[in-house]
Amino acid sequence: MEEVKSFLGTGWSFPPTFNKSDYSVSMVSDINDIEESIRIILSTTPGERLMQPEFGCDLKRLVFEKVDSTLIASLDHLIYHSLLNFEPRITFINTEVLEQNDLDGLLHIKIHFKVIITNSRHNIVFPYYLIEGTNVSSI
Repeated sequence: MEEVKSFLGTGWSFPPTFNKSDYSVSMVSDINDIEESIRIILSTTPGERLMQPEFGCDLKRLVFEKVDSTLIASLDHLIYHSLLNFEPRITFINTEVLEQNDLDGLLHIKIHFKVIITNSRHNIVFPYYLIEGTNVSSI
């Protein structure tokens, strides 16, 4: 297995995948590693990790809130503090709600951030589901 060297970091891909031929783990580096880290932080509810009970972003507590400026400000605040505490390679700039689909219960949140070492700006889109049940069908 070839060792990947990156000044921004290299880590396991998520979800973890394994290569049977050489018994290795798929790795990601640079901005891909940072983006996967952000997705993991935002998808983890505090208390889910045994040895790090503070890790994550408590977005689930906003699931049944009305979509208005208060919700958007709360999302921005939660995301800012989570990334500040758990992703030291970036500086959070802001969030922006791209689209909302009230029937599907989905908000697409664009997160703008700057990579500290390279001073380059990036953004990712994170899907935030307002309706908890994904396999619920109406009768």
